[in-house]
This record gives sequence, C-alpha cells and structure tokens, in this order.
Amino acid sequence: MSLAEYILLAATSLFVIVNPLATVPAFIAMTPHDTPPQRIRMARLACWVMAGILLVFGIAGQLIFKLLGITMPAFQLAASIVLLLVSLDMLRAQRSRVQQTREETEAGAEKTDIAITPLAMPMLAGPGAISTVILLQNQAKDFPQYLALCGCILGVSLASYLILRLSAHGARWLNPIAMNIATRIMGLLLAAVAMQFGINALKALRVDWLTGTAV
Repeated sequence: MSLAEYILLAATSLFVIVNPLATVPAFIAMTPHDTPPQRIRMARLACWVMAGILLVFGIAGQLIFKLLGITMPAFQLAASIVLLLVSLDMLRAQRSRVQQTREETEAGAEKTDIAITPLAMPMLAGPGAISTVILLQNQAKDFPQYLALCGCILGVSLASYLILRLSAHGARWLNPIAMNIATRIMGLLLAAVAMQFGINALKALRVDWLTGTAV
C-alpha cells in the first residue's frame, strides 16, 4: 500500500468512525444552558483529549497487546465486530450505543462540563475509534506511514473541533435529511472497512495454521 493510499484509508476510516456530525445533536442537547463561547471551549478541550487518547494508542497500541498477550488477528476479529455493530446502527441513521448510550447523554446534560466525559470519551474517542487506530497502526509499514497516521488523527480532531465549533451557535445548518443520507453512506463504508479487517485477520490465521505457528 502506497503512502497516499494509506493516508486516504486512515483519514476516511477515522472520520467515519469518529463521526463528529452525529455528535452535534447530543452536544447541543447536553449544553442547553451554556453560551457559545463555553461550548467552543468544551469542544476544543474535548478534541484535544480525543487526539491525545488516539495518539497514545496509535503509538503504543501494539506494545499494550504484547503486555496483555493479545495477538493482532484476535484483535482484528474483535475490532471488526465492534465496527460492524457501529456501521449497522449508522445504516439505520442511529447513534450507536457502542459510542454513546442514552444514560451517558442524560448524565452529560446534568454535568457542568462535558468536555472530557462523555464528549471526548466515549462519544468521540470511543472503542470503535481506538480499535481503528490500532488496526491502522498495524497496517503501517514504515515510518512515513506512522507519521501519516498521527497526522490523520490530528486532522480528524481538527475537523471535529471545527464542526463542533460551528454548532456552538446552534445546529440550524444541519439538515436532518442530508445528515441521515451522509450517515448511511458512511455506515456502508465503515461496514466494508470492518469486513476487510475481519478478512485480514482470517488470512493471518490461515497463514499461521499452515506454518504451524498458531497458538
């Protein structure tokens, strides 16, 4: 995979799974009494925290696996299931409970500051986003691709901040029909990514079995 192809895969996969557009309604609902500057401050902090979390897993994800004794094919299979669950909810134009539950939204509405939780974690940097970052790190073949992954994380974080900042004054610009169409398209793309991760895991397991190295 060339560097350009890797950047395209990483950027689109991360943006689709983070899905900041779908976070906007919950963000507005959880900050009904906050002023636009307060919402912007929360959005900025949340996106910084999201970037930090994803960068940590993007840099040290495989080291964590080694410490826990988890093989990459096992994680790929687990991550593909998580991403597939998220994509199926997106195809129904619903916010997945993997990313955000009704209880978390209600709890967030009662908090004075939602920036770190639940906005940054788990709404933006949830299990799906963390899984995607680790899988992308595994696919990086050289240092430029590792740098590209970090750049994509920062780019998606910046895009998320700009979207949340725009919504700080209200979400009148967000057409529900257009958002549902975009969510379904992104859900289809995410389902394809999830299946590809699963196929890669099965291929790796097949090679291990043929060579007698499977545990």
